[in-house]
Amino acid sequence: MKLGQVAVNVENVERAVVFYKEVIGLPLLFETNGLAFFQCEDTRLLLSRPETEEFDHPSSVLYFQVENLQEEVARMKEAGALFIDEPHMVAKMGDTETWMAFFKDTEGNTHALMSEI
Repeated sequence: MKLGQVAVNVENVERAVVFYKEVIGLPLLFETNGLAFFQCEDTRLLLSRPETEEFDHPSSVLYFQVENLQEEVARMKEAGALFIDEPHMVAKMGDTETWMAFFKDTEGNTHALMSEI
């Protein structure tokens, strides 16, 4: 089974679209009726205001896999991203190290860049 779509709650769709498109660098597929859809490799990402109070809570943490963590952090910082920590190793499995750096989007959601070296 593969993941087809992830929804992220946002307060301001227009503001979030700029961040996900310009700062993270995801391709915008389309916008309609207050919804914005992005392509993230094989997974579609939906940005929207919560439909009901039941769904009004912070989003899950999205981990964006990148080849060069240091370069991507530098690029995103230059584009306006607020990182809450510096790239750091979180795990070592055999010869593979997993590195991460966490950041906030414009809506207060925490996400991360990750790289396996």
